[in-house]
Amino acid sequence: MPGATVRKAGAAADEQAAVPRRLLQQATKLFAKQGFDRTSVQEIVAAAGVTKGAMYHYFGSKDDLLYEIYARVLRGQTAQLEGVADSAAPLRDRLAAAASDVVVSSVANLDDNTIFLQSMHQLSAQKRQAVRAERRKYHERFRSLVEEGQATGEFRADKPAELVVDFFFGSVHHLGTWYRRGGPLSAREVGDQFADLLLSMLRP
Repeated sequence: MPGATVRKAGAAADEQAAVPRRLLQQATKLFAKQGFDRTSVQEIVAAAGVTKGAMYHYFGSKDDLLYEIYARVLRGQTAQLEGVADSAAPLRDRLAAAASDVVVSSVANLDDNTIFLQSMHQLSAQKRQAVRAERRKYHERFRSLVEEGQATGEFRADKPAELVVDFFFGSVHHLGTWYRRGGPLSAREVGDQFADLLLSMLRP
């Protein structure tokens, strides 16, 4: 029956999509517990309940898993930033939303970000360059909001926009060293505080 065929095809597609998710999930846990260099491919596939052949169908190497752990977070953050930056909201609201959102998404993916920052040096040179290029594009889009406000006089212009953005993201990247889930402030509350600090720093 056509309906049954469609359901079977859908179930097969769901299962196929679940394999790389399980591999990334288990790789993240193992890298966090043991370190990237001390985790073997065999341990990852055993934890994910798949074969090495299945893993190599999606990821060419352990390097690819580490790269994708961070790249998927950055893709989500980039899409979020583009949506906010391109909206019709006032500039201060757009920058505040972008600043708060990146904190919230960083906290939601705290293990992924921490693992990647600790292990990035173990990636191949080509993959390190790819990550840096994607992250630079994200920072440049974020910086364009600051530059827009500086050009119109809404933000102070005596501090270079690049320095302001580097200062802000230095704080964001430091979240993994102190933020604890279940603490007195939620991720959104921390994000809003970070956004408020950024906007206060840019006040003319």
